[in-house]
Amino acid sequence: MITEEMFPALQGVIPSCLVTCNKEGIPNATYVSQVFYVDDDEVALSFQFFNKTVRNVRENPYAAVKIFHPGEMKMWDLELEFDRSETDGDVFDQMEMQLEAIASMTGMSDVFKLHAADIYKVKSIKPSDHLVKNE
Repeated sequence: MITEEMFPALQGVIPSCLVTCNKEGIPNATYVSQVFYVDDDEVALSFQFFNKTVRNVRENPYAAVKIFHPGEMKMWDLELEFDRSETDGDVFDQMEMQLEAIASMTGMSDVFKLHAADIYKVKSIKPSDHLVKNE
């Protein structure tokens, strides 16, 4: 279940790392601009220009994403299962607006174009402590 503590990690301040595999098990890792909160048990990922990722998820619906809390540098690993793709509606509209804000802050307004909001069921969430600490 997604908790309120995780919300800052879903704002797109620090890109999230998404890993998928094709049907043969060959992995692909990429960064996504946002992991969008849909409800306590679902998130949406932006389908912008990740053709290999989309192909992988259509062949094998499982994915993993690491989200980062920008203030506290806490991290969580989410195991996901693709459920559906939406090209209109409230989630799509909200994601598109947020993506436009991220794009304008990074000077990439002409590059970022939301094709769909891919909705995933959150299968598990685990705290991650893989951040290197300076001592």
